[in-house]
Amino acid sequence: MLNKPARRFTLVDLAVVMAVAAAVVFFFVRAVRVLDYQWEWEVIPGYFLFRDPVTGRLQPNMLLQGFVTTIKLSVWSMVLGFVLGTLSGIMSAKGGFLSRFISRFYVETVRNIPSLVLVILFYYFVSSQFLDALGLDIWLRSQSDTLRGMVAFLGADSGQINAFVSAAIALAIYEGAYISEIVRGGINSIPAGQWEAAWSIGLSRSKTFRLVVLPQAFRRAAFPMAGQFISTIKDSAIVSVISVQELTFQGMELMAATFLTFEIWITITLLYFVLTFSLSRSISFFEKKMAIRQ
Repeated sequence: MLNKPARRFTLVDLAVVMAVAAAVVFFFVRAVRVLDYQWEWEVIPGYFLFRDPVTGRLQPNMLLQGFVTTIKLSVWSMVLGFVLGTLSGIMSAKGGFLSRFISRFYVETVRNIPSLVLVILFYYFVSSQFLDALGLDIWLRSQSDTLRGMVAFLGADSGQINAFVSAAIALAIYEGAYISEIVRGGINSIPAGQWEAAWSIGLSRSKTFRLVVLPQAFRRAAFPMAGQFISTIKDSAIVSVISVQELTFQGMELMAATFLTFEIWITITLLYFVLTFSLSRSISFFEKKMAIRQ
């Protein structure tokens, strides 16, 4: 096998770096001169952590709380979306006529509705009816401090639990439509010879699908689904419209109170970038490792 040539830093790369640096400098200069904007970056760390005047301990402030909520919301949305998308993908790939129709109706409907519209519709017309009727927030307030603390650690406190659950389900429905197509493609990519080989050793159709086809399909779909998780993180910003206190919502609350528009928006952008870029690089690393083993 021929070794790939080492990547070199070319003049084109240098020109791109200089152009980006010049654009950044131009932005800051224009903000100062034209908008007469006074930068106050020194106050931003205080919105991540602050020292409690009573206990003297460091406590998470609004930006850090929003950042953690974004992670929790994305994880729950992806887990629920994975379950929903897997079921829909299996129905679409190997189900009967009715199963395929239900799956295609779900996928085509959700993928052709803006995610913002879906979140609003679900929150005001579905969640407001069922979650309020269930009384989840009222039930949680009556539980022990240990249970309330555990629920708050994994999701949200009693004051935010209804909005959090609604947002997680709405995002799961949206992301599940894309995961469904990933799973369907993974199943359909398995050669027919795999089925025939399993049947030749006496496996039934259901066991062949469960023990032979599905594991291979998931291996092929693993990295596309990991990429979908990154999309879920970015899509989570839209739930700020229903007052879920994730990163974007907390940032807008801070901007309304402090008028530090540029500093906070830039900080929020960097936080999203650090989270998604680190995941993207991790996925790329494991993808290359898997390719080498194969």
